[in-house]
Amino acid sequence: MPQLPLQPPGQPPGQPPGQSPLRLSRLALDLPLESGASLPAELVYGTAGTLAPARDNVVLVPSYYTGTSDSYLPWIGPGRVLDTDRWFVVVVDMLGNGISTSPSNAPHEYAGPRFPRVTVRDQVRAQRALLDSLGIDRLRLVTGWSMGAMQAYEWAVSHPDAVDALLPICGAARCSPHNRVFLEGARAALVADPAFLDGSYVAPPVVGLRAFGTVYAGWAYSREFFLDAGEGSDRGFRALGYTSVDDVLRDWALDHAARDANDLLAMMDTWLSGDVGRERPGGYDAALGSITARTIVMPSTTDMYFTVADSAVEASLVPGAELRPLDSELGHVAGRPGVRETETAAIAAAVRELLEG
Repeated sequence: MPQLPLQPPGQPPGQPPGQSPLRLSRLALDLPLESGASLPAELVYGTAGTLAPARDNVVLVPSYYTGTSDSYLPWIGPGRVLDTDRWFVVVVDMLGNGISTSPSNAPHEYAGPRFPRVTVRDQVRAQRALLDSLGIDRLRLVTGWSMGAMQAYEWAVSHPDAVDALLPICGAARCSPHNRVFLEGARAALVADPAFLDGSYVAPPVVGLRAFGTVYAGWAYSREFFLDAGEGSDRGFRALGYTSVDDVLRDWALDHAARDANDLLAMMDTWLSGDVGRERPGGYDAALGSITARTIVMPSTTDMYFTVADSAVEASLVPGAELRPLDSELGHVAGRPGVRETETAAIAAAVRELLEG
């Protein structure tokens, strides 16, 4: 997603450029996939804070669609949402995001359109291998925004005895039919570009990428976001530094024109695979019912594809879970790190409650 014009890309307010608290590392692994294939991969991850001698102060944060480990920087640091004076934060770049092994950087036999489908469950399996390599058995909290939330749900179902607390923000435990329609519309806009060549493009399919970003912009926010409240407003598109609706559309088109098309589609395939109940006894209801983590489910009140209605169902199925919506006109973007202080404060309060509980 575009870097919103509130601060330099990936740079938390008040933090000098180039002084990221994240220590980046790589883990090589031969990952068996749900499809039966195997992917030789490098998983990139960042850590911040100090791991306690008992290794019991770990917070795991999976990356989101088009995001990287750096995308969570507005939340990470002393006194921030993820307070590195107390917690050891592990942020993982999911496979397919262009940093960890992806269509754009994989060995030739796995590159481009040959990249295998990596499911949400595969992503969690890779992250489990990472934590094993660090000698970490237990997580105080798993949290994330958007696709990060989907992975967090999968963690709590796949490893219920290893997750103390769960905070999915503007995400879901499965990709709903309505969500799928949105994704397939954006995909259709991209692959319709003749330059796409079924993923074997020689030059980037810029027309398709711009169309993809334009379609996406209409879903990322809300009806209220696009109403012009006038100059100086602290709500809607002007609050994020945009001057007009056309400005929003141009920003999203230009941002996606700079991305790799096959990476976008690989991450989309991961997204579409999300379903904690798939091929599990009792399906979706039983999977959510198996979660033992203390849970706050935090949708945005105006999210158009990870909806409050779906989150309410999920909260009702997770034992003891609280539904705590973010009251915001920003749509899905309400929960994105570093967007606006009002939403960030609500997220920080939920993090504190879960970690201190």
